[in-house]
Amino acid sequence: MSTFTAPKGIPEYYPPESAGFLAVRETLADAARRAGYGYIELPLFEDTSLFARGVGESTDVVSKEMYTFADRGGRSVTLRPEGTAGVIRSAIEHGLDRGQLPVKLHYSGAFFRYERPQAGRYRQLQQVGVEAIGVDDPALDAEVIAIADEGYKRLGLTGYRIELTSLGDDTCRPEYRAKLQEFLNGLPLDEATRQRAELNPLRVLDDKRPEVRELVAEAPLMVDHLSVAAKEHYEQVKQHLTDLGVAFVENPRLVRGLDYYTKTTFEFVHDGLGAQSGIGGGGRYDGLMAQLGGAELSGVGFGLGVDRTLLACQAEGIAVGDQARCDVYCVPLGESAKRRLVATAGGLRAAGVRADVAYGGKGLKGAMKAADRSGARFALVLGERDVEAGSAQLKDLESGEQRSVPLDALVDQVSAAVAETTR
Repeated sequence: MSTFTAPKGIPEYYPPESAGFLAVRETLADAARRAGYGYIELPLFEDTSLFARGVGESTDVVSKEMYTFADRGGRSVTLRPEGTAGVIRSAIEHGLDRGQLPVKLHYSGAFFRYERPQAGRYRQLQQVGVEAIGVDDPALDAEVIAIADEGYKRLGLTGYRIELTSLGDDTCRPEYRAKLQEFLNGLPLDEATRQRAELNPLRVLDDKRPEVRELVAEAPLMVDHLSVAAKEHYEQVKQHLTDLGVAFVENPRLVRGLDYYTKTTFEFVHDGLGAQSGIGGGGRYDGLMAQLGGAELSGVGFGLGVDRTLLACQAEGIAVGDQARCDVYCVPLGESAKRRLVATAGGLRAAGVRADVAYGGKGLKGAMKAADRSGARFALVLGERDVEAGSAQLKDLESGEQRSVPLDALVDQVSAAVAETTR
């Protein structure tokens, strides 16, 4: 009989390595919470047209990578490939934009893209994202970038850089688009690339093929054609980042993979990951809410890859997450001892101490091996004679020290011992 395996291109995280995954996700999300971003839980799938309209028909995400299917009612739905369109839809649907602005939200979870699997490029990818909706303020752009930067720094990452540019606004993008299309029309592009250039010429600048990169090496750059207002916005973003102590490098050729970006655009790049060097990125999207049927309100946000950030930590040799499953491993030797320690474990958990029990009637040697594997700092050993004597043995697995603890004070004294080691 054949065994089942996980779908191709989908990473799984299980103990003890899953502790690192959780630590990365929580650290990135915590940076957003401390900046006043409230949590939003989004649907895993949405109406297909939301992404087609919001992300852009010319993007690879929409044209090649979405998991789209008809549900039992014949409706076309798509597993979410990114978070911003869903957040904007939710903000419009629930009237969040009619309250205090900016609306500041953060989210995390799985997103889905049908791609060729390779290291750091998955069909189910995990992200932490933020969106700040309703205020066009360069200082807010800088805050969003600084939140991501802080999250990476708190993980201990140092080998990344922030690449920054501006993609202009409605007053300068049409003229630049015409200049870029004129340039691209003079190149020997293949038919598919030429069609992409007609839909959105910026997409061609995002082409990763070396032969296309060589052809567009002399293409006009958006930063050289910014309007006065867009240029001033960009200069203020850079000044605020400098004031916040956030280092960045300007990359005038930076093009994100989604159509909705305007003005500030950024990417976090880690060269320790090879080809899949982007660990997060985002930007401003001034026309997206109106495009999805809402008010003419601007927004700015990011999506940070949890999977790739974890790979970046590993590339730098950074250990993240507490791999210990528990603080105290209870070792009962006999049935009456088991009754006592099962109840004690429950009391320790209620007191905020992580506790596990050697179930299954293990002998002392096997149970102590299990205690070591659990990562616990303490083993609490109770035999039948100990029950009669009214005390258990608490062993510090790090120092080897052991002491007796009265049975009627187990929870209090063991909790105190654990607290002492975490000071």
